[in-house]
Amino acid sequence: MIKSYKARRIISNTIIYIVLAVLGIIWVSPLVYLVLHSFRAEGLATVPYLIPHSYSFDNYINLFVNTGTLNFPRWYLNTFVVACCACVISTLSVLMVSYAFSRLRFKSRKKFINVGMILGMFPGFMTMIAIYYLLKAMNLSQTLVALVICYSAGAGLGFQISKGFFDTIPRALDEAATVDGATRNQIFWKIILPMSKPIVVYTVLTSFIGPWTDFILCKLIMGDNRDNYTVAIGLQLMVSNEFKVNYFKQFMAGSVLVAVPITVLFLMMQKYYVEGVTAGGVKG
Repeated sequence: MIKSYKARRIISNTIIYIVLAVLGIIWVSPLVYLVLHSFRAEGLATVPYLIPHSYSFDNYINLFVNTGTLNFPRWYLNTFVVACCACVISTLSVLMVSYAFSRLRFKSRKKFINVGMILGMFPGFMTMIAIYYLLKAMNLSQTLVALVICYSAGAGLGFQISKGFFDTIPRALDEAATVDGATRNQIFWKIILPMSKPIVVYTVLTSFIGPWTDFILCKLIMGDNRDNYTVAIGLQLMVSNEFKVNYFKQFMAGSVLVAVPITVLFLMMQKYYVEGVTAGGVKG
């Protein structure tokens, strides 16, 4: 009986591992193809084989040297500036709104929470046309400022996850700080936030990734103003019928570079995911 159970367990685990291995290969193979062909030296556009025959750094060099027609460095800098500004504003907005709904009790609090949750159920593309005409009326269309406003103005509506996190922090910490003479502002910045690194990191990552990878809203706002394009629009332009023959390999290299800031940001902040929420508050 025991041997039969062990045999069935070994067979089931083997099948599971094989399925997971196949799924892993399927998931990783496009990334491997992208990286390998970003270094491909032969050919202009696509080639009929999966593994390049020769390799070179020319694709990456040309991205930052040949900027006469398609200015990838300018697009990369535009995206980085917009993503950083929107990340800072959005993170502060989300955390402050979440703390207010979690800790403060005021009239119509539940109604505001319900309205925020209902508005968050509607897809963003429903308001894109209205946003475009509002920005055009304010003479902000085709500007990077418009992108920062669009990405950060409604960020506070994404308070649900952060609020749930703040709800887990004992209120006794707030009460003890209030007895010691701390204000709500001091409690938030000096006590709650230092204990909330996991949710702060999560909010920073999501607030940065959104503007960094967005395409639809950027394309709508920027129109044909190539100087203010972001990398998403620029990479799409590289594979258009007009440029794909000469820029396909540079498109592959640019796609790899797009992943660099997100990867670095995650590697720098991933250690905070495993920190205890109230570990520092109950000691000493």
